[in-house]
Amino acid sequence: MKLVKLISFAAMAIFGFTQINAQKANANVTLTKVVETSADNVWGKLRQMDDIDKYSSTVANVKWTGNHGVGGQRVCTTPDGKGYFKESIVGFDDQGRTYTYALLEGVPVKGMVNNFKVVDLGYKKSMIVWTSSYEQFLKNPQMTEEQFLGFLNQSAGEMIANIAIAASK
Repeated sequence: MKLVKLISFAAMAIFGFTQINAQKANANVTLTKVVETSADNVWGKLRQMDDIDKYSSTVANVKWTGNHGVGGQRVCTTPDGKGYFKESIVGFDDQGRTYTYALLEGVPVKGMVNNFKVVDLGYKKSMIVWTSSYEQFLKNPQMTEEQFLGFLNQSAGEMIANIAIAASK
């Protein structure tokens, strides 16, 4: 029993309580990636918000309007020029290394909110946590909910992997 308590205490000391709070309990999708560099390096790349076209093959162009933070909006155009995603930044915290954005148009769901968080794991390691939640999938002839979730996992996973690579350079 003492060994279990010791291991639990050591895990809390190493990872802190922030890892426990890193994921939203009601998220439809949660993706994480441990990165072999400091949380500051990762956050330095992630906090830019207007250059996601560098990290995602599903975004060809980003047009930013408004504040660079809460209230700012971006329209991300797809490579074929036929699709777009309109997003609004609804939360931004440099100290907590997190930002939240709501998707206003361009996805077949209602009430979609996504969040990026960078967790400091110590020893020049960090973790990117991306969560996505939505109220309702809107039926449409272009894709099923399962296809949408597959797209979401693939595109967010690619973006997180590419941000991790850029932050590690």
